[in-house]
Amino acid sequence: MVYRHGIYTDLADCTLCPRNCHANRIEKPSGYCHTGAGIPVASICIHRGEEPVISGKKGIINLFFAGCNLRCVFCQNYEISFYGKPESLKYGLYGKQPEIRDWSVREVADTIAEQLDAGYHAVGFVSPSHVAPQAVAVIRELHNRGYHPVIVWNTNAYEKAETIRMLDSLVDVYLPDFKYITPSVARELSDAEDYPLYAAATISEMYRQRGNRLHLSEDGTVQRGLIIRHLVIPGFIEESKKVLRFIAENISTGVYISLMSQYYPTPFTRGPVSLQRTLYEEEYETIKEEMYRLGFRNGWIQDIGSHFHYRPDFSREHPFE
Repeated sequence: MVYRHGIYTDLADCTLCPRNCHANRIEKPSGYCHTGAGIPVASICIHRGEEPVISGKKGIINLFFAGCNLRCVFCQNYEISFYGKPESLKYGLYGKQPEIRDWSVREVADTIAEQLDAGYHAVGFVSPSHVAPQAVAVIRELHNRGYHPVIVWNTNAYEKAETIRMLDSLVDVYLPDFKYITPSVARELSDAEDYPLYAAATISEMYRQRGNRLHLSEDGTVQRGLIIRHLVIPGFIEESKKVLRFIAENISTGVYISLMSQYYPTPFTRGPVSLQRTLYEEEYETIKEEMYRLGFRNGWIQDIGSHFHYRPDFSREHPFE
């Protein structure tokens, strides 16, 4: 990734993610993600809804990027992930348009530094796959200013393993989704038949770097490690079993798993009828039982009513409050 005179030269012929669009994102917002060479900031806010070891008592500074290299038909952050794309909604969750614009590296670093000075310990980069060079530039700018917070890479895992290898010295905690392992399901729900191939390679590289252990500070917040998230999707229980089985057989049963029940249908949700409802308790219980049966021993589960607590409104300054 080359950053020269304010321009990310790699983005002139973008092959950053598995889409390999070869789009000139410097010239204009383009490619599958339909973003340019700037930093498309949807929100920089304090978020307390992450795993306890990440949020701690105060919360984490999360930088939410607009745009995405997937098109999940159930996207929980649909207000910002479809930013700039033809099918993007013209209104937010409550009928308001999220304010999204490209920020400079300096603007982003200024905002994060102000919050770090207020006592927060970590910075999360949320949905960074399509803007990895920009995210790296922000991290390096913070380091240049003398700030070394815990950096959390909160990703959909539709990335290339070489990107993760490049991040080894810059990112402390990997927080990937592992959505699917069946190509046809990945195609149906996220328009990415090769998602399982790339997610498996990406997460395997994260595991190679970080292993099973979470390194914790005295106050119990994570300083270094890997946590794999899996959102259980209504009607796709067998797919969740397959994902857990793949992790158990190909990565480790000692890795930390965050098994999420917080799915809810949004105004954008389309596809199978099961996606138009929340998760049944028996569905989630089935996956919990499978997780225990496979021998997983580290991680977190959620209350079946968790979907009431994770409904952001990105038209507000504090989307989760």
